[in-house]
Amino acid sequence: MAIYRSNKEIYAQLIDDIAGKTIVSASSRQLTDVKGTKVELSKAVGLAIAAKAKAAGIEEVKFDRGGFLYHGRVKALADGARDGGLQF
Repeated sequence: MAIYRSNKEIYAQLIDDIAGKTIVSASSRQLTDVKGTKVELSKAVGLAIAAKAKAAGIEEVKFDRGGFLYHGRVKALADGARDGGLQF
């Protein structure tokens, strides 16, 4: 699972490194019905990526924070993904 965080949005992708293809993705731009702070949106993105991963039959991933500190929004996304059932 690769994470990218910009000033406004946060993105998560599940990537197959061998095939070089994105399997599923989720971002805060796609969640138009969720309101709240950036941290709350990040947790919702984590829950969304976990739900999409479960639908694709994926239960365990490696977490790539992309050089961002494991703090704030990145940590909230990881916590949301764990709450959704992903293991890493």
